[in-house]
Amino acid sequence: MSPNTILQAVRKGLLMSQDDFARALREAGYRAKDPNEATKRLVQRWEAGTTTVPRPLYARALETVTGLPIDALGFTGLVSVERVEDDGAGGHDLMPASSGVASAQVSPRTDTSAVRGQLSGVWLSRYEYFSSGRGATHTESHFVVILQHGPRLAVRSLAGSSDSPLTMDLELDGAVVTGSWTEQTSSEGYYAGARYHGAIQMLVEPTGRRIAGKWVGFGKDFDVNTGPWELIFKDASTSKATMAKYNHRP
Repeated sequence: MSPNTILQAVRKGLLMSQDDFARALREAGYRAKDPNEATKRLVQRWEAGTTTVPRPLYARALETVTGLPIDALGFTGLVSVERVEDDGAGGHDLMPASSGVASAQVSPRTDTSAVRGQLSGVWLSRYEYFSSGRGATHTESHFVVILQHGPRLAVRSLAGSSDSPLTMDLELDGAVVTGSWTEQTSSEGYYAGARYHGAIQMLVEPTGRRIAGKWVGFGKDFDVNTGPWELIFKDASTSKATMAKYNHRP
């Protein structure tokens, strides 16, 4: 167990006591309508290295209070998926953290603490694909509702967000999301009602507010294609009023 001297230095740089820091975290959560119960004792556990991975709601508050990404705050138990980046080959790969803070040598499949939070809510789905017929890369966006039941994630697009309904059936294993996707294109669109489907694998970032990875699917020339896909958190509610709010094109 090693002390988190980076977090301690950041806190002291803000001229905050551990009590002040905990209070600032609670206030940040309150303002974001994402309440937490940060205490001086919790800050002490982080700084002592007793707790090496903050829960997502604390990670979000830590980023707000310090102005730094969570992987720059010295938490050695994090699987640093904050840097899921374009790999230059049509997809996303896990990149080293820019902060220089080493990630723990653990598999994201076993790091369940990074994504304990409930993922249900409204998210913005966005993926890219190359159209050989049009000779260009295109981006498709949908507002989707995620309903989480244990490790299972059912994803359905809101009807008003696109003419091409999208569904995803996913399973959460630690910070890894794996499953399948299906999209029924508009009968009046370029793909004339064609139905596409494939597989997907993504990683949940430590804050629980972004999920990014790659899709795999087939093309018209009987080939297999891939590309980047991300889900960006918008609202934790799945009420009719919230869904009506997002039932439009992104």
